[in-house]
Amino acid sequence: MSAQTSAPSPATTAGSQRRLRTQWLDARLSPWRSRHRLACACQVLAGWLWVPQAAAIAWALDALLFTGAGPTALHAPVALLGCTLLARLMLGWAAQRTQADVVESVLAHMRVDVAGAVVARGPVWLRGRRSGALVALSTSHVDATANYFGGYLVARAETLLVPLAILVAVFLVDWIVGLILLLTAPLAPMFMMLIGMGAETAGRRQLVALARAGAHFTDRLRGLDLIRVYGRGEAELAQVDAATDTIRVRSMRVLRIAFLSSAVLEFCASVSVALIAVYFGFTYLGMLDLRGETLPLSTGLFCLLLAPEFYAPLRRLAATYHDRANALAAVAEIEAAFDGLPELGDGAVTGARNPQIRHSRESGNPVPLLFPEGPKSLDSRFRGNDSVLADGRGGQSGSAQGPNLVRISNATLRHPGARTPALGDISLQIPAGSRLALVGPSGSGKSTLLDAIAGWLPPASGEVHVAPGTRIALAGQRPWLFHGSIADNLRIGAPHASDAELVEAARVAQVTRFASQLPDGMDTVIGERGFGLSGGEARRVALARALLLRPQLLLLDEPTAFLDPGTEADLLAALDVHLDGCAVIVATHSDAVMAWAGTQWRVPAAAEVAS
Repeated sequence: MSAQTSAPSPATTAGSQRRLRTQWLDARLSPWRSRHRLACACQVLAGWLWVPQAAAIAWALDALLFTGAGPTALHAPVALLGCTLLARLMLGWAAQRTQADVVESVLAHMRVDVAGAVVARGPVWLRGRRSGALVALSTSHVDATANYFGGYLVARAETLLVPLAILVAVFLVDWIVGLILLLTAPLAPMFMMLIGMGAETAGRRQLVALARAGAHFTDRLRGLDLIRVYGRGEAELAQVDAATDTIRVRSMRVLRIAFLSSAVLEFCASVSVALIAVYFGFTYLGMLDLRGETLPLSTGLFCLLLAPEFYAPLRRLAATYHDRANALAAVAEIEAAFDGLPELGDGAVTGARNPQIRHSRESGNPVPLLFPEGPKSLDSRFRGNDSVLADGRGGQSGSAQGPNLVRISNATLRHPGARTPALGDISLQIPAGSRLALVGPSGSGKSTLLDAIAGWLPPASGEVHVAPGTRIALAGQRPWLFHGSIADNLRIGAPHASDAELVEAARVAQVTRFASQLPDGMDTVIGERGFGLSGGEARRVALARALLLRPQLLLLDEPTAFLDPGTEADLLAALDVHLDGCAVIVATHSDAVMAWAGTQWRVPAAAEVAS
């Protein structure tokens, strides 16, 4: 009889996913593990000092009120109490300071790493995502993990060690009180486990609502002019109001669960302390004798002072348990956004499940180096979908054969999620220093081929190979221009370029032709997405930005669209002189550009690809 394997139950799958997310979270703490342990140690030591503090208070009260000892008898307990209080104060300060430093460092590192993981997936992946939702990953989602590192993990260490020390101390003076504490302690973890499941679900729904509202609001801000033109302002305001109301409702659900968990544990702790108080009260009144001996008053005071502190770490853990749930919910959203948890660490731009980067490494396709100086330059070196500097790196394919700079062999190109390929079984060789015009109707795949050569889109089959060490620049149809001056936008790819180099690139790309008529010339400030410039002017800025990189392979996508014939002729003439020795691949519908390139390659029509 053959054994039958059953599929794992949903509960088992959810449990394994929760463990993986917890491990991923804990791994973010690795660079600061020693400092975090120091914070936990300080907090635990402060908790242990409750034992001598309670002993000093009980000793002093017993000597002052019941044994009738003189003031000299108070010297020792008061000195012990003062030293204990001072030590607890210093340990608490050190713990809080270290926790704050660790949490700040972890969150800053996570933000850079999450942004790096977004960039590593490339423009093709990025085009299908809502920018507002991606922003939420590095803001609200990362912030949701703060209390996990600074609250829950510290409270967990305190809960494991402080109640144990108090329990041992209490057992040494009265085993009955110790037994009461031991029997009531498991109530806290049980309730936290039951309530925590609902807290994680509610927290994830809240984060989803926050991300959707943020993405919706960001999209509407960008399209505000269009919304006003079509008179949709009131309708969009109503949608924003509905999204805000959804966040309010889901936030209140999370708070309700948090308050419920705290209330349940407070009730259990109060009942337990009340049992201990009743036991001592009946014992001192002579109505209960379980020990068979006289019970010193100092023993009762000592146990009553320690009983609330036995449950205090458990209550703090309960208060921070929903923070763990929120953190796991945030990690789940990050996992969903990246189709798997990204491999983050040391600021590297990597991805655990990034087929684009993985294929580039295996096949020798050029890997875009978006951060030549490292991830610390994220804000200054990130570029949109219009220009990129890359180094072609050879893998298993080896170096380019002969004089060919680009070699495409039986490549099939398919966009992520697409059912049919954009281009199928194409082969092409482009020598160094040559010019090639990609021609064909709109939608035939010219831009897709440029993305593949730039290394953004790995082939589904076949090979797209660029000679190792080749510097590639691409100027696309929809250039992204940042808010800032025209000169600032040109220097994004080459921040250390001299003024003379910048002026030369602007002259060749015919940017100075229109910039000279602007109020501040090249220092004129433009808005996001090139607001203030026409479509043709924005493309010329993108072209100048690409030229400033001094590429060996220049990829151009409709560079002369929206240009009048005179400007187009001047641009091509300037490029003819400036691009000496640089290979150019240009996608175009312009007869003038085709004639300038000299060599044409017709992209197969969609019917040819399907066949």
